[in-house]
Amino acid sequence: MTASGKIVSGVRTFAADVTEGFLEITHSSFALIGLTVAFVVIALTARPDLRQAGEERLMNWLQARQVAVLGMPIEPEASERATAGNPKDLPKEQAAVAFWLSKKYRVAPEPLAVLVAEAYELGARNKLDPTLILAIMAIESNFNPFAQSAVGAQGLMQVMTTVHTEKYQNFGGHFAAFDPVTNLRVGVKVLQECIARAGSLEGGLRYYVGAANLPDDGGYTAKVLAEHFRLRQVAGGRALPTNPPPTLSTQAPVQSVPASAKLPASASPANSGSDKVALLSQPS
Repeated sequence: MTASGKIVSGVRTFAADVTEGFLEITHSSFALIGLTVAFVVIALTARPDLRQAGEERLMNWLQARQVAVLGMPIEPEASERATAGNPKDLPKEQAAVAFWLSKKYRVAPEPLAVLVAEAYELGARNKLDPTLILAIMAIESNFNPFAQSAVGAQGLMQVMTTVHTEKYQNFGGHFAAFDPVTNLRVGVKVLQECIARAGSLEGGLRYYVGAANLPDDGGYTAKVLAEHFRLRQVAGGRALPTNPPPTLSTQAPVQSVPASAKLPASASPANSGSDKVALLSQPS
């Protein structure tokens, strides 16, 4: 064999040895990986807590990566927290009311759809006209769920949260005053109590606004009833213009009364200077 032949033969032998060694090492590595995976699977099957912890760590890592890329937290369930619905899914009467209120008060129709539906349900359950409930919300807060008056009346129905704290206990506490549906439910309860105490709708509205013991309610009752009348017409299918939201032309004067005689329920946030407090005098 020539010298060149010997070199070629040596190279082939070296290459074959290297290839054989690589395959053996790879085979052993794959076997080791397989054993490791099998062990992990068995361990996770036997220890669900470890599997859950691992899944949570993986999910946290993936979410951290998404936040780093997008620059904001990822919350797929955020839409479930929104108080919103499709107004087109409402019955014709309720949809008409929702769209009319949306145009007049410049509020999105989607959250109004939920409030209108809830008002109709509460009205049927409590024997109250739902358009009256909606009219009170309109006059009290202009459908601002975060509204607060100078005396602390809060939310859509402008309920005095500090006074009616017990009514929020079944909803998780007083912070629920800023949940639109919860505030609506509590406000309707307070309204019921006011009407029952007064013996009439007009008298109940005076109690609700805190003017039961005053000579004048600042035009509140007239404003609510006027908006109530308009909403009933809209619900009946009549097309009405959407004029600017009503504001009270006057304000009920403030009177000091004992704390035991107060049942605050409402103060109109549209008049931030108003210090009206719902007063329910104790029977003599």
